[in-house]
Amino acid sequence: MIGNHTQGVITYVKLCLSVINFFWKHIMTWDIHDIAKFLLATVSPISELRGGIPLGIHLGLPPWFVFLVAVIANTLIFFPVFFALRLFYDRFLFRIPLFNRYLDGLRKRGKPKVDKYGFWGLTLFVAIPLPFTGAYTGTILAWLLGMDWRKAFPAVALGVAIAGVIWFLITLAVASV
Repeated sequence: MIGNHTQGVITYVKLCLSVINFFWKHIMTWDIHDIAKFLLATVSPISELRGGIPLGIHLGLPPWFVFLVAVIANTLIFFPVFFALRLFYDRFLFRIPLFNRYLDGLRKRGKPKVDKYGFWGLTLFVAIPLPFTGAYTGTILAWLLGMDWRKAFPAVALGVAIAGVIWFLITLAVASV
């Protein structure tokens, strides 16, 4: 007789094999060049997911895949941008007195607004489906205003998800016409 633990392991292995089989049947049949074009458009500072989602669907990639990958990839842009800005400032820009005064003044003027609107203001800014209001600009804005990354990242992520839903629905509506 097989014990409960062994039965659980067997069930887990069967589930893993089913997931691998699903990906092998579906994802491996997609054109890698189309996926690369879609990913490049999604992580590009100009188009972000506002260009990636329509392109991915136009290239014939499955809509669920396009939506999930676009939102995840666009959300993860936060980390390299935010921490590269911090590193660049800590290594180089702090030595420029004019920039230091500008940044200090900007953060002092922005502090009341960050305290008042912080999370929701940044979320709304990133979620608005217009040019230059995406994850890149939202991340730069959060850094410039001195927001803590632990507060800024969820705001950018939620804004990207909202923008992703908006663009996904617009793209599906236009594609079905």
